[in-house]
Amino acid sequence: MSGRIIVTAPGDARIVAVSRAIGHRFSKRTELWIDLIAGLGVAGDAHSGATVKHRSRVARDPTQPNLRQVHLLHDELLDELNDAGFGLTPGAIGENVLTRGIDLLALPMGTRLALGDNAVVEVTGLRNPCVQLDRHRRGLMTACLGRDGEGNLIRKAGVMAVVLVGGAVRAGDGISVTLPPAPHIALQPV
Repeated sequence: MSGRIIVTAPGDARIVAVSRAIGHRFSKRTELWIDLIAGLGVAGDAHSGATVKHRSRVARDPTQPNLRQVHLLHDELLDELNDAGFGLTPGAIGENVLTRGIDLLALPMGTRLALGDNAVVEVTGLRNPCVQLDRHRRGLMTACLGRDGEGNLIRKAGVMAVVLVGGAVRAGDGISVTLPPAPHIALQPV
């Protein structure tokens, strides 16, 4: 990772929970740990693979690279949504890794996150909130969207990443951040 700036995430950046789903379901089951596999994603997860696994993307072009191998979501969003009455638990909205103490949405494209002892993922973009959120809980899609001071749309449903270095990841593991070289490119939906 030469040429990169090592940054310690503010506060106690850590993993709160890890989840996976063998079949194509919206919510994922919380696990004691998940294994990340380089170039593929979460072992045993329906979205694991080198090429796209999300059904809508497979229908368009099944040969596209899978830039959505791992879904990371900030636990602070669950706090916000639960304060609004949604009653969500880890894995409920399909994330693989629930984090706390790191502003995932502010990371630039290409940021590398070291998860636990060995695993490293590279952030590829934002999760674009979709109607499946509303199918899970009415009004959830709108709650996962916002506007900044200039009126620009903010997608709050987490980030997507690819696995560069595999390893076991579990709740309580630390997270460290390596930013890509400047100029930084803001995340876009993938």
